Amino acid sequence: MSGGGANAAAAAEVGGGGGKEGRAGGELRNAQRTFDLIRRHFSPRLALTGSFAGRGAVEVGAEGCRVTLSDGRSVLDFGSYAVPLLGHRHPAVVAGVRRALDTLPTATRSLANPVTARAAATLVEYFESALPKVYFGLNGADAVEVAVKLARLASGRGRILAVRGGFHGKSTGALALTHSPLFRAGLRGSVIDVAHADPEDTGAVERAAVSGELAAVVFEPVQGENGVVPLPVAVLRRWCADARRYGAFVIADEIQCGLRRCGERSLALAEGLPVDAVLVGKPLGGGVVPLSAVVCSEELYAPLEADPFLHSATFGGHPLACAALPPALAAIEQLAAHGEVLSGALSEGLTRLRGRHADAVREVRGRGLLWGLDYATPHLAGEVVLGLADAGLLVSPCLSRPTTVRLLPSLACGPPEVAEALAALEHATATAAARCAER
Repeated sequence: MSGGGANAAAAAEVGGGGGKEGRAGGELRNAQRTFDLIRRHFSPRLALTGSFAGRGAVEVGAEGCRVTLSDGRSVLDFGSYAVPLLGHRHPAVVAGVRRALDTLPTATRSLANPVTARAAATLVEYFESALPKVYFGLNGADAVEVAVKLARLASGRGRILAVRGGFHGKSTGALALTHSPLFRAGLRGSVIDVAHADPEDTGAVERAAVSGELAAVVFEPVQGENGVVPLPVAVLRRWCADARRYGAFVIADEIQCGLRRCGERSLALAEGLPVDAVLVGKPLGGGVVPLSAVVCSEELYAPLEADPFLHSATFGGHPLACAALPPALAAIEQLAAHGEVLSGALSEGLTRLRGRHADAVREVRGRGLLWGLDYATPHLAGEVVLGLADAGLLVSPCLSRPTTVRLLPSLACGPPEVAEALAALEHATATAAARCAER
């Protein structure tokens, strides 16, 4: 069965049998049942959010850049937390995972696993052997936790310098680095000594390092959750030089912006920054399975080389996830030039949109396939998101910067999909601006 046929079959199965009226009734009952379960077992607010995004329907299938909903609609995916860079269910990635599923879908943890070993070698080669060591996790916070732990152990120091506006995860250790108080409300103190630098402060690392307590500097080259804010390369270059001079490690968190999302395999390495680690995730599993990684220097990895059980996780380096990595990276590279074309079309279209709606859209920021539209007020941005949901375009709001609507298109898109998204944004912006002006 083809991918489109499989999605249609999934929607039909979810909706129930019978004629058109029977199917529609079944679809509605299924969606209501799903939201009831979410309210009961998760959170009523989560159910409300999902209901708004799907306009009362739930997701039942996906292929390429589109997601199929339980009411039969197909929506264009420019969100999904930046995971499906290749789109949904890329055939080469699905095939690689299926082969692992049919042979050895999990690991004994006692015996050596060739799938995981090959994945590590592939990832190191992908970054041109600049960083020879790898640790595999399941999500971005895993990678952040391990990188910070290694930096503190390898340096024998306790302090970490992160950046204002940065987002590095919500687990307890990673949360200490995440800047927004929205995510840390009610959680005072931390086992990690963290300070946050102003992204424009060239001398921040030197001042933090002069005491001899600085273990590492951690930054996102492009801050995604903060509204798609690129950090000044000149400042990052100075920070790296100062960190190296004072014996501190440098960690580039590229979990959202790396792997060609912003055009380069690694933004830090492409700029020639002397980093000790690049953290990757989200699309690393090809949009099919969860996978993240710390790719780092021998010096940073030294504690794990001395004791490989110093940090371990039952599902770290899971064979199903690692089986996705080689075909995912190969597909990303095959489509890299296509990504540049899409990026140019988005840049031009969004710039024109801002020119037509200068009172509503205050700024457009972005690079590659990561863009943010900064609206005049949070209310206006929220109205735009609701309008996009009606139009069938999924986007990612920024929780810590509620004026920004984030766009995360996939490499599975083509010029028609970019034009469709820009038209939806035009209509939603104009409608939202008119509504807000009436109030």
